[in-house]
Amino acid sequence: MVGRTLAGLGIGHVFTVVGSGNFAVTNALAASGVPVVTTRHEGGAATMADAFSRMGALPAIASTHQGCGLTNAVTGIAEAAKSRTPMIVLTADVAASAVRSNFRIDQDALVVSVGAVAERVHSAQSAVADTVRAYRTAVDDRRTVVLNLPLDVQAMEAPAGAMDAAAGAPQHTPIPAIRPAAASVTQLAAAIRAAERPVFVAGRGARHAGHELRALAEASGALVATSAVANGLFVGDEFALGISGGFSSPLAAELIRSADLIVGWGCALNMWTMRHGNLIGVDATVAQVDVEAAGIGANRPVHLGIVGDSAVTAVDVLAALDAEPRIGSGYRTSQVRDRIGRGIHWTDVAIETLPNGDLPAGSLSTADRIDPRELTAALDAMLPAERIVSIDSGNFMGYPSAYLRVPDEFGFCFTQAFQSVGLGLATSIGAAIAQPDRLPVLGTGDGGFFMAIAELETAVRLRIPLVVIVYNDSAYGAEVHHFGEGEDLSLVRFPETDAAAIATGYGATGITVRTIDDLEPVRAWLASGPTAPLVIDAKIASDGGAWWLAEAFRGH
Repeated sequence: MVGRTLAGLGIGHVFTVVGSGNFAVTNALAASGVPVVTTRHEGGAATMADAFSRMGALPAIASTHQGCGLTNAVTGIAEAAKSRTPMIVLTADVAASAVRSNFRIDQDALVVSVGAVAERVHSAQSAVADTVRAYRTAVDDRRTVVLNLPLDVQAMEAPAGAMDAAAGAPQHTPIPAIRPAAASVTQLAAAIRAAERPVFVAGRGARHAGHELRALAEASGALVATSAVANGLFVGDEFALGISGGFSSPLAAELIRSADLIVGWGCALNMWTMRHGNLIGVDATVAQVDVEAAGIGANRPVHLGIVGDSAVTAVDVLAALDAEPRIGSGYRTSQVRDRIGRGIHWTDVAIETLPNGDLPAGSLSTADRIDPRELTAALDAMLPAERIVSIDSGNFMGYPSAYLRVPDEFGFCFTQAFQSVGLGLATSIGAAIAQPDRLPVLGTGDGGFFMAIAELETAVRLRIPLVVIVYNDSAYGAEVHHFGEGEDLSLVRFPETDAAAIATGYGATGITVRTIDDLEPVRAWLASGPTAPLVIDAKIASDGGAWWLAEAFRGH
């Protein structure tokens, strides 16, 4: 009943490690036509479901066994919950009477503790209603919902006619978008008219509003930028600045810092996106648009808060500006456009002028170690433009985030709300399945790659032509650079490993890269019509500690 109900409501994919407790419901979903991927670890299943739900049109399901199956998935569930990913975790639970079961834990409390919503199928009679409620909470409230299926309830006989009711479950009707108050629209329009250098920063909550925000920005004379999770939203706009925050290029940071009005659209304006407030000029007015009142001003004071959907609010504010247009071009001058065209992307900036943490400017490459900036810039030029880039966590992460261009907002999957190392490989698989017409590319450190390497077999089995860039410094680089040479760093340094050879053992293609010339096999792989991953074991030079990571540590 649960499987049929969810299939009828709309599920894009199921990711699972099947055990006795979730065997029946997973097979029911498959029998209803929902594609199922068996993963190597429940943590991988949860993260793949998270990535698929972010990059696809329908929510995904992670399906787990009771107890240990759920605990294995908890880190992926926590990331999804913190990112407000609309997805469902179907997990078995022990029978209420099985008080001595070795699988018994307080699953509801565990789920709630990481920010997800705990739901439960209470009886055979309520199974359809319980499932519909969980689905609506996930999709309408953009929450990660864990639906517990107790074994004793699973074994109950369905009431007469219930299976037909499950198959004919009510279709999901999206709730209307929240329209802002007229007074709020008037205030924001007035702020835009008064601004000479407005900047719009769109976040996760505005990924659906790209068209509306582009139109309003043009009428407002505003430059446009995004948070990291919305990267790609304004690709092609000649006044787009890319990512606002730690990954901002020098020019983007300069232009944002010079703004006299910053409007956050579905964007938390947190320490990452605003560099702890350093991207906000001392005299800048800050406005924030969000569908939840509790999110407005949660990370920093704002002068104007508007409760409303970003797309609807942009349309209403544009109408107000049409009635009384602003005077002048604002920030959209020919001089600014020319500067953006010449130097907004990291690959446009001479490496001699770029920051290297505590190291001198210029190339870091040696005879056997490659500068991660040179590596990533070369791959950006080499790989097809139609790509979907996923990012693991660590000292390296700014290089693929800043240097690898993406085609649109569905070309970048950034599972970093929990900042867990090791989610990248599963993220890239889930994103690849959601966007199968694009080349999937993963940026990961050696720590994250080896932590999650079991899922490389999943990518091989699924015949995914995934490019895995391993920024291999034989260390947990963030800790090396955070604690510095004055501390005993032996616990975070490791012997050199041959990740390319290990990848080959899994059935992937592996290459080792120490110089730019070592990247030539990538061209051959691309030309071969690949049906298996390519793992690039890049032996990178130390950057002395990435500047974006230094800023992050200051925030903690």
